[in-house]
Amino acid sequence: MAQILLVEDDPEIRRALIRALTTLGHAVSSASTAMDALQQTIDGQPDLVILDLGLPDVDGREALRMLRSISAVPVIVATARDDEALMVELLDRGADDYLVKPFGAAQLDARIRAVLRRTAGDGQDAPTALVVGELRLDPATREASLAGTPLELTPREFDLLSYLAARPGTVVTKRELLAQVWRLPFREADKTVDVHLSWLRRKLGESAAQPRYLHTIRGVGVKLTAPGP
Repeated sequence: MAQILLVEDDPEIRRALIRALTTLGHAVSSASTAMDALQQTIDGQPDLVILDLGLPDVDGREALRMLRSISAVPVIVATARDDEALMVELLDRGADDYLVKPFGAAQLDARIRAVLRRTAGDGQDAPTALVVGELRLDPATREASLAGTPLELTPREFDLLSYLAARPGTVVTKRELLAQVWRLPFREADKTVDVHLSWLRRKLGESAAQPRYLHTIRGVGVKLTAPGP
């Protein structure tokens, strides 16, 4: 049984979701404001937070930032805003999933179980640091460095680089990266992966024309390898 914190200001939606999630076997507490949610996260340490964006006191994006500053609790954003740019922004800010209203209780329950499976290992044995050439990533502390110099990475940049570093020399498709790193369906015109790879290249001191670590395989995907001598 998971302890769920539902952050939703609409009383009818809140009651309906509490009833449905309780029937499905979850223990559910609720908050109608961001400030109340932050306090309950500190006091109750829930297993997962379901966060609505339309809160009366703080914008949902700011609420997510504040949540992330105090806790690594998994967060599913549940909102009526069907906006892909907003979805990408919130996933980059640390949300674990994004669900557009209206949705059924069964779908929400499946998303909850999927997120909890992905995060089940957190807090257990510290994962091994990933080292490729002079690039080092520590999943436990989420710190990265190149030749001993710290890299300032966004959460999504770290996730993307870690996914590739865990598969050195392996060509990974954009479809796989969108599915595994962003939890998004693949779209042919989607530039999300390309944009983040471009940002990573700048931080690694390279370019697409002169790659050192990140190599694009045209028409296939990208791979991370240590530079040659």
